[in-house]
Amino acid sequence: MLPPAAPRRRVLLVSRDDELDSLLVRRRIAAHLGDLSMAGMCPDAGPPDVALVCDDTATAVRLLEKGVVVVQLRSGHPGAEDPRPPEHSAFRAHREFRVHRPGWLPGPWPQDDGRPTGTVAPARSARNRVRSGTLLLMSLWGVPDEQTAAFTGGPLQALVREAVRRTGHCTVVCDTRLATVRRALDGRHDGVVRAVRAAEADVDALHASSEVFLASPTLTALTLAHARRSPLTLLPPLGDAQHDLAGRVARVVPLPSADGPGAWAAHTDDGPWTALDPALDDLRGAQRVARTLRQLSLAPR
Repeated sequence: MLPPAAPRRRVLLVSRDDELDSLLVRRRIAAHLGDLSMAGMCPDAGPPDVALVCDDTATAVRLLEKGVVVVQLRSGHPGAEDPRPPEHSAFRAHREFRVHRPGWLPGPWPQDDGRPTGTVAPARSARNRVRSGTLLLMSLWGVPDEQTAAFTGGPLQALVREAVRRTGHCTVVCDTRLATVRRALDGRHDGVVRAVRAAEADVDALHASSEVFLASPTLTALTLAHARRSPLTLLPPLGDAQHDLAGRVARVVPLPSADGPGAWAAHTDDGPWTALDPALDDLRGAQRVARTLRQLSLAPR
């Protein structure tokens, strides 16, 4: 008689789904956790063996107080909020703090920052052989209301109109404030423009099938184009974190801006990414975090 199979280890994955970077990083890491069982937040199911918490400080603290081992990951470029839980002796033995930071992105960084993961790339690196339309990937997380209103009330409409003229159709994906975006586009492009929330879309698959890619300066948008060596035109940065990230990227990668003269110029695949130092071109961040979760789930308590 064969011995009973060992129970599958349970991992809880948490992200802020109204923040583009947090949502996509969690999904990309989940794609490498096929041997673990995904746990829910239901209290009747018992605590998970390990948890990945992307940016959600309150949830990380609650799990740590229950004795759950937590890998906490800052998914996006640093903004005003520090997602680390308070340093407490009871937490240190049960917590690892990581930051999503591509090796090619120039610093300087805080001395007490977490351990860098490298680039958290999509699981599938190929693009579709036949591609059409435009993907406009926008993050409005943490953006002041006046900046959101100014962008959606004018520049966004002009960009979508030009995208439709050039590529036939456009999919606008945003992380939050979808109602504001839909109001700005309502009735202007029936049948050829759709606006969807990132939490309800497969962003990586949409990119694989799109001819043109316009995106807010966010880490996951950059890593998506970087991993697939595809062209990317950056939307005007909104909010402090996007402004800082766009400035750092401009120092090493010559990406066109949607409000500049080269926004719609023809770009050859692989073009801007050849500027990166191959020694810093590490795309294994998702696998690295998944491996850590797997090891921690098996560690004795």
